[in-house]
Amino acid sequence: MKLKVIISVIMCCVLVNAVSAQSWTADNGNGTFTNPLFYDEFSDPDIIRVGDDFYLAGTTMHSIPGVVVLHSKDLVNWRFCSYAMDRFNMGDEFKLENGKEAYGQGIWAPCIRYHDGKFYIFSNINGHGMQVFIADKAEGPWKHINMGGNIYDLSVLFDDDGKIYAIHKYGAVRMTEIKPDFSGFVDDSERVIIPAGNAMGEGHHVYKIKGKYYILSADYSPMGRMQCARADRIEGPYETCTVSMMETYGVPTGHHVRNVGLGSKVPESGFDFRISDGGGNYMGCATIHQGGIVDTPDGEWWGLSMQDFRSVGRTTCLSPITWKDGWPYFGISGNLGRSPKTWFKPAVSATVEPHAPYDRSDNFNGKTLKPVWQWNHEPVDGKWKLAGGRLRITALPAKDFLWARNTLTQRGIGPVSVTTVTLDASRLKDGDIAGLGLVNMPAAWLGVVKDGKRLVLRRHSQAGNKTDEAPAAAMIWLRMTGDFDRDIARFSYSLDGRQFVDIGDEMLMPYQLKTFQGTRLGLFAYNMKGHEGGYAEFDDYTVQEPMADRRGNLPAGKVITLTNLADGSRALVHKQGMLHFCGKGAREYEGSECKFRVHDRGRGRIVLEAVDGRGFLTVVGEGLSADVRFLKRESEASLLMWQDMLYHQCMLLSLKTGRYIGITPETGAPYSADHAGALPNRRNGVVFEWAETDGE
Repeated sequence: MKLKVIISVIMCCVLVNAVSAQSWTADNGNGTFTNPLFYDEFSDPDIIRVGDDFYLAGTTMHSIPGVVVLHSKDLVNWRFCSYAMDRFNMGDEFKLENGKEAYGQGIWAPCIRYHDGKFYIFSNINGHGMQVFIADKAEGPWKHINMGGNIYDLSVLFDDDGKIYAIHKYGAVRMTEIKPDFSGFVDDSERVIIPAGNAMGEGHHVYKIKGKYYILSADYSPMGRMQCARADRIEGPYETCTVSMMETYGVPTGHHVRNVGLGSKVPESGFDFRISDGGGNYMGCATIHQGGIVDTPDGEWWGLSMQDFRSVGRTTCLSPITWKDGWPYFGISGNLGRSPKTWFKPAVSATVEPHAPYDRSDNFNGKTLKPVWQWNHEPVDGKWKLAGGRLRITALPAKDFLWARNTLTQRGIGPVSVTTVTLDASRLKDGDIAGLGLVNMPAAWLGVVKDGKRLVLRRHSQAGNKTDEAPAAAMIWLRMTGDFDRDIARFSYSLDGRQFVDIGDEMLMPYQLKTFQGTRLGLFAYNMKGHEGGYAEFDDYTVQEPMADRRGNLPAGKVITLTNLADGSRALVHKQGMLHFCGKGAREYEGSECKFRVHDRGRGRIVLEAVDGRGFLTVVGEGLSADVRFLKRESEASLLMWQDMLYHQCMLLSLKTGRYIGITPETGAPYSADHAGALPNRRNGVVFEWAETDGE
């Protein structure tokens, strides 16, 4: 289905939905959460608990302010807390000056710690070594120390004997001791503590738990997964095992640029982008990987890990941790290594109302920018300001959009979002361009060009070097509609703020490793004739998320059919009393045998009752094929956790077995409750498309 058709349907729903302004939160409001925690980028997550408070730090690369810290009371609902740094102050590349840039080369993979009353963040800046940020409280202010060296993808442990260790690097895991005053590293302290060949990776997270040392790491070769190592001493020897593997939540790899990556030059217009199609069941790093673990005050353990999430970039997921034989497995008993998409919220004392981490819309009436905003590289002070309830950006010289200074960005948010901004172009000068852009490679933008005394509306896409134009006005409304689950975007505009007209074709938003970020929205102004120009003013930046309200995604009290995505068959009450399937065209396909009433049993748990009177779906025995039965009385073995897959799709997690109800396609076997989870293409027998129907 084309993007504009999808959005047309969704926006019709928005108009009748009183909560259309809602932003994505993982909290379902019924005691459960659904991954991802955020539907926008939050990569390389590291987590700590201080008393009853949780703090999460994540990568920001070349964006400023940098190193974001969020705060939560329940691990599900998060709010912005602080940024650790306002500037790099390290050279032209961080300012987009003198032909230099730092796309994807800024600060990344932070480690957050709390020790003796102070908060610490340790991270790396490529070419500038390890950075340390210290604060008395997580809200800042943060003191910055540049320790230098060649330590990256690190984690830090404050050991009981007062020593401080950094665990770092890829493959062969190294340990280096840090001086207590952070003036440098202890001489000759670096050593390999886990030799290469032990399946360890990068992005380490080190802990001391009940006297043992644990190191979690992620690897991308041959595919994304999480490893764990443990030892009785920090020096080792370590034993290792896999604690999370193959969990994609049914999300396939997205479109990916194959010829733009680390070390590449910023592509110019006309560059031949080679973009893979994505999809299929190849997992790559679409699995959850790289993250940390944390305990609650009551002793529960939880893991936070990132997942490549198509054009959004890398986002964060929450998993229950099950300890077995001394190993912290992601997942629940009966299905270790795989994590539920929907699960019970952590047991904490705080009562937290569902909320999003940011307010994404901005009328620019405040004295400062909202924390959701970041600059693309360091801004030029004095060449932008908040004035009269608007954002003003001076058009500085740049050769194209990706080199424009003072571009103000937000992360793109999925699954679908519609971003609109008002542009006053009346103060632009000859050669100025200002508008709304997609910060990506390939980049794209929609803006107003001042050509002599004439204003022209122009849409430009780097992919294919395509340009479209239309008449412009000094006051104009610009819009980007993004389907981030399908990597597709479209621009539109309005001359009156009410009727919007599409301009140009749909555009791909592929992921690439040059910016090492998902697609971002950017407000920009620059001059293409080599000199400073006029200025643009932006107002009423709004972000609508038409799929954020998911209350109707669990059809409690409704009668539904369940169509298996693997083969198009419908779940059926078999005459032998088991859950089976029937193909389209069979007599029962539209009959009561394929209809089920959904009973809400609270906290996300449901029971399915056969409409034909055969009873309640119940898992017996070990949940093997033909063990998914219909019994006259429901029991604890009838309880299922509804797994919302969006788009009227779901999985059914048996709370008896900890595994999913499904079929093995092409075998003819009836349903079982022993499936590990969805493959990326969702066609391995465990994902259903559900639809409301009548009760007869």
